[in-house]
Parts: sequence; structure tokens; C-alpha cells
Amino acid sequence: MRTPTRTGLDHTHDPAVRCCVPGADGHPDFPIQNLPLGVFSLADGAKRAGVAIGDHVLDLPAAQAAGLLTGEAARAVAAAESGDLNGLLALGAGPRRALRDQLFALLRAESPDCERVPPLLHAASSCTLHLPARIGDYTDFFVGIHHATQTGRQLRPDQPLLPNYKHVPVGYHGRASSIRPSGVPVRRPHGQAKPPHRDAPVFGPSRRLDYELELGVWIGPGNELGAPVAVGEAAGQVAGFCLLNDWSARDIQGWEYQPLGPFLAKSFATTISPWIVTPEALAPFRIPQAQRPEGDPAPLPYLLDEADQAGGALDLALEILLATSASREAGLSPHRVARSNARHMYWTVAQMIAHHTSGGCNLRPGDLLGTGTLSGPDPESCGSLLETTQGGKAPIRLGCGEERRFLEDGDEVILTVRGVREGFVPIGFGECRAEVLPAT
Repeated sequence: MRTPTRTGLDHTHDPAVRCCVPGADGHPDFPIQNLPLGVFSLADGAKRAGVAIGDHVLDLPAAQAAGLLTGEAARAVAAAESGDLNGLLALGAGPRRALRDQLFALLRAESPDCERVPPLLHAASSCTLHLPARIGDYTDFFVGIHHATQTGRQLRPDQPLLPNYKHVPVGYHGRASSIRPSGVPVRRPHGQAKPPHRDAPVFGPSRRLDYELELGVWIGPGNELGAPVAVGEAAGQVAGFCLLNDWSARDIQGWEYQPLGPFLAKSFATTISPWIVTPEALAPFRIPQAQRPEGDPAPLPYLLDEADQAGGALDLALEILLATSASREAGLSPHRVARSNARHMYWTVAQMIAHHTSGGCNLRPGDLLGTGTLSGPDPESCGSLLETTQGGKAPIRLGCGEERRFLEDGDEVILTVRGVREGFVPIGFGECRAEVLPAT
């Protein structure tokens, strides 16, 4: 394994710094070294930009009104006054970094303004979290090579990966209108499916509902129509990351996906974690892109950049938990189904963006990209039930004694992620959680 790079590290990653907000030090997701951006509301329903710190949300407009944010940081907050973060994302890295820097200084335990912080805080439990941005477009990629191989093996045992996979970051344009933040239930979809024993398709509720463990990538400034983004400049387009569950109706997908790819099997719902974890917060967890196996083709020149290969991958531990109606009634903890890591991406985020724009497609602030399912190489690291149960042939046994081939009504899927590296404070993204409701 190659040595992790240290690009982008600064004083905001100092593990010795303590926070003036009670409970932030040692928080599993949101210590002072994270400071993710989001949109929240209180009882009045008005949406406001905020930052997660421990078990609280810091009100950014209130901090600005109190005179605690100046210059580019104040400009960043002013750009989000419409109740979403699109304007802030459009400003790019400079104002975003200035905001992080001033918030870090404000929230340090030794800050001279510590006594002014409590009025700016709201208990997270009293806040409603919303989508952090208006999502104009959503593209889902397929860069998890182990998922691609394991699912392909079920369909094409002699050729699990199609010939283009190792030459091009494959993706499809998804549906932005059905993306929802963590906590919003998912309704089981209807659709056409063709059971093996039938000569014709049938219409009805999906019986093979599945999750997919992914990262989401938020786009920042964007590019003009007809102006591709070079792979060496693509990192500047990334405003941050989230968790993403690409819900999939496998029976509907199996019938409809040829010849044009996913449609109703995917468009009914996508769940994301509501906080935008910035590239700056993830700097300690940057690693070199994994070397391609001997015999794999080198990326074409427009997809290859030395700096991206040296530090364009992420070492983030991913986890899938499943709670059923019965386990919740029994007071049992959610069952861990799988553990994986973001390092299993065959293509980097920069390569995804460079390819997406290579034909002239314009990305806009607040657009969302999905990585595709990030499975690992062994059975305990599968990012979907399609892989874990081998297409439903080998059910998993849960801690409460139940079995699952695919998801049932009342099941709740919880995705988590943690960045952990020796010498740095661990951070997380918060949960990406949703319960399956019966079809209407």
C-alpha cells in the first residue's frame, strides 16, 4: 500500500484543538475538525444555512448578523441567504475555505468570542434537516469495480465486466426530483417485471427491493456548456461529499434496463445524508489511487493526471446497518450487514468529472454525482443485497433470527461512513437512513 499524501492539510486538522461547544470533542461525526455545511429549519419552517458541530447546529446567518464572520466568509454565508447552498457552492473553494477557517477560529476552546457562540447554537434534535442544495441534475456512475464484477458475474459468468468498463467511467443520468434527505421514508415502487416462470411481464409492487452503498459528490462552480473540465482541474469542481443510497428494484431493473439502462427501477427514490462534508475536511483521508492490475489498460490522456493519481482517492470506512420492524420492537440494535471502503473506486472523482464534461456537458452548482456501489472484494463488504445474497439464492440471517433475500416493508437501511487516520481526529458524515413503506 502506498503512503497517503498530505495535500491540503493545515491548522484546521490539528488534533490537539478543542472546541468550546459541549460534546463536540470526541463526537463520532462532527468534531471541530469537520464543520460540514447544510440547511436546517426550526419550528417556523424557515430554511437557514448551518454547520454541524457535535450534537448542535450553528446558525450561519445569525453568526454573520452578530459580526462574527467577515470578508470572504461573510460573502459565502450571504450567498446562501435564499435557504439553499447553491450560491455558496457556486463561489468555489476560496470563500468556502475562508468560512471554514473563521468558524474554526470562532469555535476553538480558547477563542475570545466563545461566550458569543451559545446563542448561535440549536440542538440538532430540534432541527429539521433538508436537502442542502437545489439539485438540478443527478448522474450516477459505476466506479465500484467489485460491485460491477460481482453483479456482472450473475448475469454474464463468462464476461462479468463489459469491454468498456476499464476504459471509461460508466454512468447514467438519474432522476433528481426523487432525491430525499436522510429520515424520509421510501415507498416500495410498482413496475413491470418478468418472473422466470412467466411468458409475459406482470405489473405490481417490486419484490426484490435493494439498497446500494454509495458516496455522493456535490458540484461547486460548474462549467460552461461546451467547455470540458480537464482532469487536473476537476478537483476544483468538487464542493463536498455525502452518503448516497441508490435504492434499486432489481426485478423491475432486470426487465427494463436493456437497451437504454436504468429507468423506473432507480427513479422512485434516492436517499442522501444531509450534510456536505467539504474537501478540506477530508484532506487527512486522501490516498493514492490504487494501482491498476497488470494487463489493465492505462486511462486515455484526458483521464490521466499525476497529482490526481497521487492523492485523488479516499480512505473512508463505509458500513451498512439494517433494522427490521421485529428488531426495533425487541429493542435490538441494527444488524451490521456489510463493511466496505471508498478506496475500492476504480476511477477517481476527478476522472468522473473530466469524463462527464468531456463532450461539452455543463455541470451546475448543486448538481449531484453518485459513485456507484462501493463494494469490497469479499462477501462481508458487499454494498448491495444483490451481491450479499447472490441474487436472492443465499439469504442472510439477521441478529434477531430473521432472514432476508431482499428488503421487506418496515426494514430500515442505515449507511454510515468514517474517516480514520492515525494522528488525526476521526470524522463522519452523519447517517443516511430511510425506512421502507408498503407500496400504495
